[in-house]
Amino acid sequence: MRYISTRGGIEPLQFQDAVMMGLARDGGLLLPESLPSVNQQMLDRWQYLPYQYLAREILSLFIDDIPALDLDDLIERSYASFAHPQVTPVTRQGDVYILELFHGPTLAFKDVALQLLGNLFEYVLVRNGGFMNILGATSGDTGSAAIAGVRGKKGINIFILHPHGRTSPIQALQMTTVLDPNVFNIAVRGTFDDAQSIVKGIFNDLDFRDTYRLGAVNSINWARVLAQVVYYVYAYLKLRRLGNPCVDFSVPTGNFGDIFAGYVARRLLPPTCIHTLILATNANDILARFVCRGDYSRGQVQVTSSPSMDIQIASNFERYLYYLRGENGAAVKADMDGFAATGTLDLSAFTEQVAEDFRARSVSEEETIATIATFHKEHGYLLDPHTAVGVRAAQELRAPDRPVVCLATAHPAKFGEAVTRALGAAPPLPPALAELESRESRCAVLDAEMETIKEFVARNALR
Repeated sequence: MRYISTRGGIEPLQFQDAVMMGLARDGGLLLPESLPSVNQQMLDRWQYLPYQYLAREILSLFIDDIPALDLDDLIERSYASFAHPQVTPVTRQGDVYILELFHGPTLAFKDVALQLLGNLFEYVLVRNGGFMNILGATSGDTGSAAIAGVRGKKGINIFILHPHGRTSPIQALQMTTVLDPNVFNIAVRGTFDDAQSIVKGIFNDLDFRDTYRLGAVNSINWARVLAQVVYYVYAYLKLRRLGNPCVDFSVPTGNFGDIFAGYVARRLLPPTCIHTLILATNANDILARFVCRGDYSRGQVQVTSSPSMDIQIASNFERYLYYLRGENGAAVKADMDGFAATGTLDLSAFTEQVAEDFRARSVSEEETIATIATFHKEHGYLLDPHTAVGVRAAQELRAPDRPVVCLATAHPAKFGEAVTRALGAAPPLPPALAELESRESRCAVLDAEMETIKEFVARNALR
């Protein structure tokens, strides 16, 4: 299995090289040369596999340069830190199923991929020697999950940018209270889109990137997306055992990474296994506008109670665009260059094609809070605001003849303010979160300027 860029400007890579490259050197994103597929006989064999064994089966379809025993070890170590034996359990709540993705060390779905990615980085560095400096941006949960995945690892420094004052307080504390000497938190005076733009700009400075051996942990790294494919298949198999041959998924998403993993899973499985992917956004509705009208245009970021989706430029959208454009790298490059220059991309000609893959709904702030309250009253189950966005969209867009699985992307205690608004009382804090406020924290607050960030990285990077 080899990997290519969405913009067609690099030679094909092996998986380990793709992991270490992160963002393609031509500015594009990495994808497999061709997507594998599985058949019904394989699904029969996978039906009752524990999560870790299923992960090995799926990852092996995409990875052929890591020996099987080494891959087994990487997977086992990555999920040993999860609190639930099923890693990503599925529970039925009323007329929807909830796929709980928050049982990892930082209580967010990003742990599923970033525990594995941290171990992959270490694996490659131990065998090939050298060092790396990880650079990433976060709208909330990616930063803490990435830090948890690499804190204390030799040969790795990590620099995480987050928008100053625009994450939840607990999200910020989960990052800034990690005091390992290889961890550097940077709060930028701006939005997540500002931070992400800076990170991409630094990666596109190839001299700087090579000098400091930069690595990516954002979902621009293909390994992030690949790890997330597993839980879609795991959830599908759970419902298949209950007599459901075809299911839908509802995915709260701002960066398009989580739902793109669902798109890969949909193409991986036999036709009709996953029928529809419901794309749920908050008031920052660029992705919903794209699905419904073909309007992919940047707007002003609105602050909501679901900050991980307070995004107007979806980093992973380019991967789907590659398939929408018939795997034409030159066309994708022209599209993305045009979007960078104008902030808009007219894809209305593809609306019918997109509708075969997705349905979409933008959920308002009022609807989000009301959904948390109503769902708790009816089922005694507490949703975080991101998950509430997905549940609300599912309730309105689901098909009556198919089950729908809603992705629960974070523990509700991470967003106590939103829960308090909905229920009139704060959610109980798990011990790991309750102690955060008493810890010492460390964070640099810097202007959202690329040269300022580069200077900070250069001063603190491994060389």
